[in-house]
Amino acid sequence: MTLKVYLSGEIHTDWREQIVAGAEALDVTFSGPVTDHGASDDCGVAILGEEPDKYWHDHKGAKVNAIRTRHGIETADVVVVRFGEKYKQWNAAFDAGYASALGKAVIVLSMPEHQHALKEVHAAALATAEEPQQVVQILRYVLTGALPG
Repeated sequence: MTLKVYLSGEIHTDWREQIVAGAEALDVTFSGPVTDHGASDDCGVAILGEEPDKYWHDHKGAKVNAIRTRHGIETADVVVVRFGEKYKQWNAAFDAGYASALGKAVIVLSMPEHQHALKEVHAAALATAEEPQQVVQILRYVLTGALPG
């Protein structure tokens, strides 16, 4: 059984690469957002034309990115949502809620100090991990029934 996993959230660390590398031997396909911050911010105006007002610049980009995000979440079996320490990642919370509303299996990847701020997101998730390797172990268990170690 191939699992389709969408990797959402924080883009400033290598957590995605750690999960992909750790799951290399598993029957998993990964997708996610465009993680080049500049490309993601500017995709709307690069494709649809310049906007003098920053609000409309961001609005165009958000809508174009939403096409990719919605497709990725809707076609995924599992959605992993990472909340990093540096930024608030409102989009990650939105992705987690959207995935949960669609009945997707959600795994949240966050730090213990964010437990209170993310309590509702954690409550909707099927698992809450603190390290990318724990996500890999969940995927391995789901696919093979094997426990770590």
